[in-house]
Amino acid sequence: MIIRVLIVDDEPLARQGLRSFLAAEADITVVGECADGAEAVKTVTQLAPDLVFLDVQMPRLNGFQVLEALAPAQLPVVIFTTAHDEHALRAFEVNAVDYLLKPFKPARFRKALERAREQLRTRAGRSGVDPQLAALLATLQQNAGGGPRILVKSPDRILFLAAEEIDHIEAAGNYLVLHTAKERHVVRETMVEMEARLANSGFMRINRSTIVNLDRIRELQPLAAGEFCVILKSGVRLNMTCSLSELQGKMRRL
Repeated sequence: MIIRVLIVDDEPLARQGLRSFLAAEADITVVGECADGAEAVKTVTQLAPDLVFLDVQMPRLNGFQVLEALAPAQLPVVIFTTAHDEHALRAFEVNAVDYLLKPFKPARFRKALERAREQLRTRAGRSGVDPQLAALLATLQQNAGGGPRILVKSPDRILFLAAEEIDHIEAAGNYLVLHTAKERHVVRETMVEMEARLANSGFMRINRSTIVNLDRIRELQPLAAGEFCVILKSGVRLNMTCSLSELQGKMRRL
């Protein structure tokens, strides 16, 4: 089995060091290198490597954010490389995701690589995401705080938008437009999917094509036939077709 490896590190010397270690391994082929997290997301998506040596601290996106940005089916086996002290890495060990503490020695490198080989052999015998890596991602998401984050991809960056930053969301064909105080962001997702994701974070769908952050509502103005206009703190006016009692019930539960 030939293992296709991607090296992700913002330090050229670190990438060079990993290449030199990997050159001695007959079953390894290095398919690429990345110098930052955003580039890593694109490269993993395009090349689908089996194994990634992933630096934790990088510009644009850190190592954890790289994993969060990938679809579950795209997640490779991961060996973290980091300069953090060993006490900060106990969480990695609990989830059986290996790491290399910089500067690492050849013996430690070979041990991490052998663990990766074992994971790849195990993965080859089953389908789906590695449960150990999935456990780490779940831990990261639980510890993130502030509710869910929305991944917004653009040609020059990948943004993790906290739910509380959003004022309201509008449907636009096959896309959604996320309105914040200063910006608008477009994501490819359905209203049903977004509504489910934000259901427990203080958001409500007030009409067929609009989801509102309830904390941003300043007032309601009655319209004809029992309908209301929702006025946000920003001054934006949105028509509401859901019932007033439904809105009140949702706000009481916050």
